[in-house]
Amino acid sequence: MKTAIYPGSFDPITLGHINIIKRAANAFDKVIVCISVNSEKNGGLFTPEERLELMRKCINVENVEFDINSGLVAEYARQKGARVLVKGLRAVSDYEQEVQMAIINSKINPDLDTIFFPSSEKYTYLSSSVAKEMARYNADLSEFLPREILEDVKKKLTEK
Repeated sequence: MKTAIYPGSFDPITLGHINIIKRAANAFDKVIVCISVNSEKNGGLFTPEERLELMRKCINVENVEFDINSGLVAEYARQKGARVLVKGLRAVSDYEQEVQMAIINSKINPDLDTIFFPSSEKYTYLSSSVAKEMARYNADLSEFLPREILEDVKKKLTEK
């Protein structure tokens, strides 16, 4: 069974993330969407546990699982028996950073490869940061986020 890990902060999950998840689910037997707890980022809008629940609300794909990891993704992949990391690329700037991380991950886990999925054209501009910024100004988020979580994001921003 070919298992792939799709790591990210997913704070919150966007339509672009969902596009990558569905495409990865078509390419692999199992995809584990792994919420990575980044030690350099302070908190975030949602806790990792809340992000997990948001994902479960809007993604129901048979061969997709969700998890949280606070360690190195290369070690996490080894523990899960995965030999592939899936990463989405929006622009050349993403490519430079992601190639660097792919090399580092392969040094930690030589059996691990990274596969890049280019963003679908309509999501090349989209990131969780952009979605949060738009939400702060009460913009229409229907082109950014899954409809199932729109109210959750609005509510969380009013709480903060």
